[in-house]
Amino acid sequence: MATNFTEELIVTPGKKAKLDRWDPEDTLGWDKDHKMRAGLAKTIKMLDGFQYLLYAEHKRALLIVLQGLDAAGKDGTIRHVMSGVNPQGCRVTSFKQPTSEELAHDFLWRVHKAVPPIGDIGIFNRSHYEDVLIARVHDLVPKDVWSRRYDQINEFERTLSENNVKILKFFLHISKDEQKHRFQKRIDDKSRQWKISESDFAERKYWDAYVKAYEAALTNCSTSHAPWFVIPSNKKWFRNLAVSHIIAEAMEEMHMKFPKPTIDVSKIKLV
Repeated sequence: MATNFTEELIVTPGKKAKLDRWDPEDTLGWDKDHKMRAGLAKTIKMLDGFQYLLYAEHKRALLIVLQGLDAAGKDGTIRHVMSGVNPQGCRVTSFKQPTSEELAHDFLWRVHKAVPPIGDIGIFNRSHYEDVLIARVHDLVPKDVWSRRYDQINEFERTLSENNVKILKFFLHISKDEQKHRFQKRIDDKSRQWKISESDFAERKYWDAYVKAYEAALTNCSTSHAPWFVIPSNKKWFRNLAVSHIIAEAMEEMHMKFPKPTIDVSKIKLV
């Protein structure tokens, strides 16, 4: 199936993003069958090859940002989509509540430190966008503070892009009913109960406020150099398929090449 996931799921820069445009149940015509499984396996294998090229060429880095409401599947996306890459060249950073040291600096300080070096893939499990999401929903800072952060984020991401860091940002879009279903599965499964926290359930009452906050972030911060993609994620298999395809398409467009050898291999004689 010739689906251009990038074109279908991108938040068009300069246009207002409304999340009801994307149905969390949507699969773009794909079914959970052998064709999907074969396509996913092929794409994950491609990512392995692209990562090897990225490291060998050593001219740029790739930063993947994953955002979503609780239980959207950020951990699952990392586990499945990046299952074929070399762990030595892939770094995952999970941004928790800021430490006292981090609070003593600007909100992007801890983020910049976690940007992947040239040749590596970096994944942010939550990110600098928390500072225009939870900070907005819970009034952690005044409106005149968080509202300025959209431009600050755009300038930060532009700086990274101009210094050869490719940025791909994914909002994992689930419905409120699907979140409830996933929370219930955690409650019923002893192997998942450790993931339960009171804050997860408390945050559900702010669902509408988070939707507005995400729509504002997607609208203000989807740019040509750091686009946002809305990934329908009620179906985990489609989430993995879409994210893997978009990453592979972006890496293919880098037109990476292996560097020339530093020695004349024709003169090497093995004894």
